[in-house]
Amino acid sequence: MSTDRSRADSPAGNLDAALAEALDRVAATEKLLVAMDFDGTLAPIVPKASDARPLPGSAAALDVLCRLPWTTVALVSGRDVDTLRGLAKPSQLIALIGSHGAEIWLGPHADPLTLTPEQEDLLASVRTSLAELSGRYPGTTLEHKPAAVVLHTREADDDVAAAAEAEAAELLEGMDGVFVTPGKRVIECAVVKSSKGEALQLLRQEVGATAVVYAGDDTTDETAFNRLLPDDVGIKVGDGFTAAGFRVGSPAEVQLLLERLQQARWNR
Repeated sequence: MSTDRSRADSPAGNLDAALAEALDRVAATEKLLVAMDFDGTLAPIVPKASDARPLPGSAAALDVLCRLPWTTVALVSGRDVDTLRGLAKPSQLIALIGSHGAEIWLGPHADPLTLTPEQEDLLASVRTSLAELSGRYPGTTLEHKPAAVVLHTREADDDVAAAAEAEAAELLEGMDGVFVTPGKRVIECAVVKSSKGEALQLLRQEVGATAVVYAGDDTTDETAFNRLLPDDVGIKVGDGFTAAGFRVGSPAEVQLLLERLQQARWNR
């Protein structure tokens, strides 16, 4: 995959021509997988993670896509599957990849994520340590997942957030079996090793996709971009180095690309 090949510097309401052409091309594939990160991609970043909601146009385009033949829509997020399902309120035809790939939900009969007794004990220890740490840094909060604890610093002052993140990273560095994933004003501490890229690859195989469209805004999405094939389309949302072939500036432009993809897929 090329790096930063295209930027969406066009006027509001218009997609970059190269990206529009790529979406039209991939819409003609036999079995399409459309996989979208949630926060910062479908939904604008907000101070409280629980307040995040997908933009209405993006939600509407995904709803149409998931009802088209040979088309699978997946939400890919660091959030746990139960939280993601409640926030997105997806159709039963949407697949969910949660906890950065540790959870894959393909329907109501999917097996839940289970931990070994050793992993459960380790997770309890991480929760205790981070709860004590968070209590000393105003504006930081914890999010609990089936296999992880997430330290959120978005509501803290910048200097407080930086200090909390640095201490958390140092605290957890020596804990065997804990996998630390930094993100945008978050640090995730998991007891199960996973990645969005690995989960995306499994989902591609599960649905037999002949091409994938993937969009995401965070460093954790790079594992997915690096798994894309030449006929796929990867879109980085926002700034920063990326392995994605295309870039847009905001969730508002993600809405535009989803509307373009939905129309092209409908008309193929």
